[in-house]
Amino acid sequence: MDLKSKLRQVMNFPKEGINYIDITTVLQDSEALKECIDKMKDGIKSFGEFDIIVGPESRGFIFGTPLAYLIGKGFVPIRKKGKLPYKTISVEYQLEYGTDILEIHSDAIKKGQKVVIVDDLLATGGTTEANIKLVEQLGGEVVGIMYFVELEFLNGRNKLQDYNVKSIVQF
Repeated sequence: MDLKSKLRQVMNFPKEGINYIDITTVLQDSEALKECIDKMKDGIKSFGEFDIIVGPESRGFIFGTPLAYLIGKGFVPIRKKGKLPYKTISVEYQLEYGTDILEIHSDAIKKGQKVVIVDDLLATGGTTEANIKLVEQLGGEVVGIMYFVELEFLNGRNKLQDYNVKSIVQF
């Protein structure tokens, strides 16, 4: 299945000059969603042994949770500031169109745990860099990063060159 053809591009969203890749068209198509999750699962398996999947708010939840279930691993959410109920650590990071703060529970990753990060899209790599910082601050080791979509022209992999990065669809 050509998953790229199932994605919708929305011009000038959320602001002028941004070409937004809308994944909802894949999510609402049961066959496309199954194909996407299956391909991501196969990609994650190529990372070798790991302990847990981490996914950032909000679309990392969409892909990370079913993948954790299918592979038999736990899932750790990374959320925007103020959304987690327990003790957290945080990191501020740069977006394509501003800054934000991400948090993770301070006890979510155990020292030495091997972690796979799952998200919907790799653009500039800023969100993933923030995810990596949080995981590593807690003593985890990022063994792989899996995306559904990668915007290759934004060169996000450059920020992640020390990590094993995979994506299913490239623009």
